[in-house]
Amino acid sequence: MESNQWYMEYKIHKNRPGLLGDIASVLGMLEVNILTINGVEGRTRGMLLETDDEEKIILMGKMLNKVANITVTALRPPKLVDILAVRHGRYIDRDSDDRKTFRFTRDELGLLVDFLGEMFKREGNQVVGLRGMPRVGKTESIIAGSVCAMKRWTFVSSTLLRQTIRSQLSEDEMNPNNVFIIDGIVSTIRSNERHYQLLQDIMSMESTKVIEHPDIFVRESEYSYDDFDIIIELRNNPDEEIVYDTFTGSYSDDL
Repeated sequence: MESNQWYMEYKIHKNRPGLLGDIASVLGMLEVNILTINGVEGRTRGMLLETDDEEKIILMGKMLNKVANITVTALRPPKLVDILAVRHGRYIDRDSDDRKTFRFTRDELGLLVDFLGEMFKREGNQVVGLRGMPRVGKTESIIAGSVCAMKRWTFVSSTLLRQTIRSQLSEDEMNPNNVFIIDGIVSTIRSNERHYQLLQDIMSMESTKVIEHPDIFVRESEYSYDDFDIIIELRNNPDEEIVYDTFTGSYSDDL
């Protein structure tokens, strides 16, 4: 039978000596492999497990529910956020109302790059929006995530190296396996007709597109928030407000 991965998370009420060993022994007797284990945000522990028998997972969950010192809070096939939580020891901040919005601060760039890298490894069409004030690390994070995913990146529009507004791309650059980087302000407010036609061609491709300043992109184009699979917010600190009118009007100052 094919082996599948599972994510288990439990909250520790009393961290007595030998608790982890007892849980590991139960998993060992059931022949459930522990791939990764880490503390997740305080008195919570996460495990990435592997087994070829789903019934063992169900049985294990029932057994651990009888252990007084812990409460199992998650037992499911792993999501991306689960895998990253085990790797980094914390969950990504996620908007409670808009579940496709994820929040990061500049001191979490390592976690963001890992998150983007895992996203970029996925095949097919996906559109990622990246909000943030100037010079917070948006473009650098996208490039680093592309490197992690072993993907080539293609600038369609950008302000990283002066102003980039492409009107055509080479055959290699139009490879659907590339990560296409789009500045939502440059591609709408400061573009020309040839660039916008290229933008439409890229948006219709089965590929990964990352759009910086997605709010301006939606406001100034035919696209909507429904076209985005996820939205990422990157701030210098948790309390920073992302306000576009402070830099959109004089955007040429950053070019």
